[in-house]
Amino acid sequence: MFTGIDPLVHINVMSHIFLYGPPGTGKSTIGKILARNLNLPFMDLDEVIESKADKSISRIMEQQGEPAFRDLESSALQEVVGHAYREASPEHSEGDSVTPHVIALGGGALLREENRRQAESCGTVVLITAELSTLLEHLKNDSGKRPLLVGDLQEKLASLLEARKDHYSSFAIQVHIKDKTSEQSASQIQTMLGRFHLSAMGEYDVIVQNDGINGLGNMLQSRGVHNPIVVTDQNVAKFHLSRVAASLQAAGYRTNSIVIPAGEEHKNLELVSLLWKDFLENEMDRRSTVIALGGGVVGDMAGFAAATYMRGIDWVCVPTTLLSMVDASLGGKTGVDLPQGKNLIGSFHPPRLVLADPQLLNTLPQREFVSGMAEVVKHGILCDPDLFEKCSHGVDWVKENLEEIVKQAMAVKIGIIEEDPYEKGFRAALNLGHTVGHAVELASGFMLRHGEAVAIGMVVEAEFAERTGVAEKGLSNVISDALSGLGLPVEIPEELSREEIIRAMQVDKKKDAAKIRFALPAEIGKVQFVDVSDLELVIEYPSV
Repeated sequence: MFTGIDPLVHINVMSHIFLYGPPGTGKSTIGKILARNLNLPFMDLDEVIESKADKSISRIMEQQGEPAFRDLESSALQEVVGHAYREASPEHSEGDSVTPHVIALGGGALLREENRRQAESCGTVVLITAELSTLLEHLKNDSGKRPLLVGDLQEKLASLLEARKDHYSSFAIQVHIKDKTSEQSASQIQTMLGRFHLSAMGEYDVIVQNDGINGLGNMLQSRGVHNPIVVTDQNVAKFHLSRVAASLQAAGYRTNSIVIPAGEEHKNLELVSLLWKDFLENEMDRRSTVIALGGGVVGDMAGFAAATYMRGIDWVCVPTTLLSMVDASLGGKTGVDLPQGKNLIGSFHPPRLVLADPQLLNTLPQREFVSGMAEVVKHGILCDPDLFEKCSHGVDWVKENLEEIVKQAMAVKIGIIEEDPYEKGFRAALNLGHTVGHAVELASGFMLRHGEAVAIGMVVEAEFAERTGVAEKGLSNVISDALSGLGLPVEIPEELSREEIIRAMQVDKKKDAAKIRFALPAEIGKVQFVDVSDLELVIEYPSV
């Protein structure tokens, strides 16, 4: 799925996306979809050239020859990049911010070394590839518009591909379009680059970037953020608060912060009330912005405090745990716990920005990291068998491919919440493992971490799916093996009261009248909704 990516390649998510590759790969079509998905401007370099010359490329080549065309191409590339800077700042200078564009390039636009250097210095080049047969199919009615392919199309195209073989293969980030629609190719590029724009419930960007925390201040500045205040917990503050403060300070912001106690047991209305008080003391008004720096607890509470302060102010989520990156930070859900259950008080209040920096996960304790993998596995079970298979390689493999895993897992949830932002339909599938998991977590007095409880919940619910005929026998073993291979628990601890777990399930927020709707795994990549009234059937008691 991530063809040709070098793990050392740095992707600058604040810069242009250049789509490059042989003729017939659909760069312009994919580029327009990608630009629409990311809410970015789109440019086609060939169209810029034709507009400047007031004639078609085929006519330019016919009248002036290929060298003259390449000169025009180089000039047009410089103009496109300069146009983006002028949009960002009419008085720009080197180092100024740039308005990112999606730019489709001609099939030979980067043959000149100076063109390639310019593109790679101000953006990320994504090479789009295809088999010869696919290209021929795409070009069969269009070859007359491409002067280098006039004549025997198959012969000319094969010769061109051979001549540029080494050139094309030298690009690190590649997408092969075989058996994919243009929409699927655009989505794959988004996942590879870690760039998403959500619009179903408020407009905001989700960015995945290693060391992205260093650029947080500039990201906020480019989005017009005012008077930010950082809310974090005692554990996270020790590792990451100073870097966030430095980034904000470099962008010209004051560096106010609120440090709260760490742990789910503090996720309550009393602490939210203290946050409101601190907001007032820091003179925050309706234009101010809360930055939630931490895991799911910090995000839920800071987001809820922002949602309810002065009837709602902006917030930005900077998740620092794997669990919060791939799950809690996405979707706009905020809330706090009551003694009777988790997240029983809350609201939908989407952030202005989610910045996930996988490098922050290096400071996570092993148990916390493994806990987060439960949600990654869940996303694979829901609709990405490839992701599930990768999780089955074990925790060491995952850590070696962490950025890829984070991007792919986040892409799954983003796709679901964009389709169903207010949980009226398929989004409820994200509750897989959570109805039992939340109850087990509560019954354990939060001695079990959220991901550990969800892992147990997924196996218990998979076993129930088998007993009710929703899934074939053996699915629960497949899921259990993947989870236990990552170091996650897969059985309810014997010391926990089954009666207490069932009572906790009965007050679950997913309860509808006398029934609870479960999202049960039918197979890897597919779930089925089942309404259950007798909860004792879900948790099979061990035989005596």
